[in-house]
Amino acid sequence: MFYTALMKEKKQKNLLKSETFPFRFTGLMLALLILLLALCATGIGLTTWQFTDFLKGDISSVYDWMKYVLLYLVSILLAVIVIAMLIRSQYIVTDKTLTIQFGLIRSRYEIKNIYSVRLFRGSNKLTVYFDDYKNKYMVIVVKDVWYTDFVQALIKRNEKIEFDFITPEEEKDQKKKK
Repeated sequence: MFYTALMKEKKQKNLLKSETFPFRFTGLMLALLILLLALCATGIGLTTWQFTDFLKGDISSVYDWMKYVLLYLVSILLAVIVIAMLIRSQYIVTDKTLTIQFGLIRSRYEIKNIYSVRLFRGSNKLTVYFDDYKNKYMVIVVKDVWYTDFVQALIKRNEKIEFDFITPEEEKDQKKKK
């Protein structure tokens, strides 16, 4: 029994600590999310104003009660979704998976299925390619200074991952061939 406890402790030490890389929003995306939050606040405010007028009059209409409940629910739900996107949009690299969390939505990809990572210097994009489908890839949207840390986090977990970069001239040549 003591031996199995030691083995479990050794396995836990061999596991790498998960690393997170926050999603980088563009200015336009941030502006849209803030606009959505403002619309939610406006929706809640207008609904409250109309609801107070409703309470002063005839309150026996089930349709009106349903309308106000629905307006509140939609406004609050949309606000929760937008706030979750702003707070919890990130890439999480664990021992076995690369998890993309965009608000309340999560996607998991096994690190063993990652074939290569490529940095396009001309467009400054970091792309992860998967080997299960030759055309399956994803563009990683983090700060430029974190590209090296992100690639190293993946390679630490799977040494078979290839990393290369393409110069702006090579990128232009590839676009011309297509």
